Amino acid sequence: MKHIARIVALALSASLATLGAARAAEGGATKDDAVAMVKKGVAYAKSAGKDKAYAEFSDKANASWRKEDLYLVVYGLDGTVHAHGANAKMVGKNLIDLKDIDGKPFVKERVDMAKSHASFWQDYKFTNPENKKIEPKSMYCEKLDDTVVCGGIYK
Repeated sequence: MKHIARIVALALSASLATLGAARAAEGGATKDDAVAMVKKGVAYAKSAGKDKAYAEFSDKANASWRKEDLYLVVYGLDGTVHAHGANAKMVGKNLIDLKDIDGKPFVKERVDMAKSHASFWQDYKFTNPENKKIEPKSMYCEKLDDTVVCGGIYK
């Protein structure tokens, strides 16, 4: 009986690994990638200073802060963009009233969630910068002082 359970467990592990590899092969980052990058970004902002970190997060040429379709964004708790890995032109703009295609005020929701949660996942729809299509997106975020650092994956 233990032998059968072990075979089932191995088969399940292999299936999950295959699904993860397939997602990565499609050019998309995983939830684990998003969590790891946000944690790395928060740690870097704490050690290097926010100004330096946020400038690097916004530099599309800096491969340290990009993985396939994953990049970091940082919002102040008032909705002002401090860093944007896909579009540096957004830095300095207050996007508190920005809504997704379904009318969801996702920036307001994000900063409101950051006011009461140290970390969280948020779902909304956004234009994937890789293929220019509007897709469901899950964003992992961590509060850092008066900002929220986030990295998201497309589903």
